[in-house]
Amino acid sequence: MRDDLETVFRDLRPYAFSIAYRMLGSVSDAEDIVQDAFLRLGQGTDEELRSPKAYVATVTTRLAIDALRVARTRRETYVGPWLPEPLLDDGASDVQLAAEISDSLSMAFLVVLETMSPLERAVFLLHDVFSFDYDEIAKVVGKEEANCRQVASRARRRVHDEKPRFEASRDQRDRLAGRFFAACQGRDMAGLVELLAADAVFYGDGGTKGSGVNRPIHGRDSIVGILLSWFGQGAGLGIVCDAVWINGQPGATFRDPDGRLINVIVLDIVDGSVQAVRSVINPDKLAHLGPLSPIGRRSKRQQWNADGPVS
Repeated sequence: MRDDLETVFRDLRPYAFSIAYRMLGSVSDAEDIVQDAFLRLGQGTDEELRSPKAYVATVTTRLAIDALRVARTRRETYVGPWLPEPLLDDGASDVQLAAEISDSLSMAFLVVLETMSPLERAVFLLHDVFSFDYDEIAKVVGKEEANCRQVASRARRRVHDEKPRFEASRDQRDRLAGRFFAACQGRDMAGLVELLAADAVFYGDGGTKGSGVNRPIHGRDSIVGILLSWFGQGAGLGIVCDAVWINGQPGATFRDPDGRLINVIVLDIVDGSVQAVRSVINPDKLAHLGPLSPIGRRSKRQQWNADGPVS
């Protein structure tokens, strides 16, 4: 077994990352957790190594719980809406895979998970997403099986009450998203009004380093005004919009004329209309996607004003 650790790492790394990312909503933190988990796998006992997948899942979950407790303290003082670090989709067409991605990787889903305690998040994910039995979960989190059932039930009710239901097919959402971004680029007010739900919400995650809106914007008319202004400025700067799938949802990347990333926008499409627009422009959350543009970044003074001194 020890001679095959490289193979085990290659085979199980995506599985470990999928747990860590859902737990933390951070690509960089999830990568660190996965590296640590496999270092520990290499130091495990022969008994632990008999079931490497179970061992990796257990260690990854425990490390993620500890990391999430620290992260939650930081997020309590986060400037503006918090959104997870975006994952770009490879466009897989398999219906079941696309459905699974949309359901448990969507930004809407991860934002709901953010309202849970680390324990709730772990128990719910292990049972409802990764199909662990409650007796297995109890061993992972160090709680009684009955307690895990109660925790999962409570978390499941919260998800049911708050997470949007993406009923449209991938193709249908793709087409509507294409119309939405075309309307934005053409600064077509009537087209945007037609596509946005009356009670739509815009979330802009810039943190202290990215410019943008530091509070949710409610209502179709207000969102249309923001989008038309932004896309008008973008056209003057030569910004390029490319349709992509992000966290299992339709969206777009925005790059400057040199191909450097400015931000990503993700759409929640429910019942044939755009219910939420989520924009991530915080450079700390985009670094894993390639070179970043200086467009849309706050100056050092602006960062200081938003969140105290910046080193």
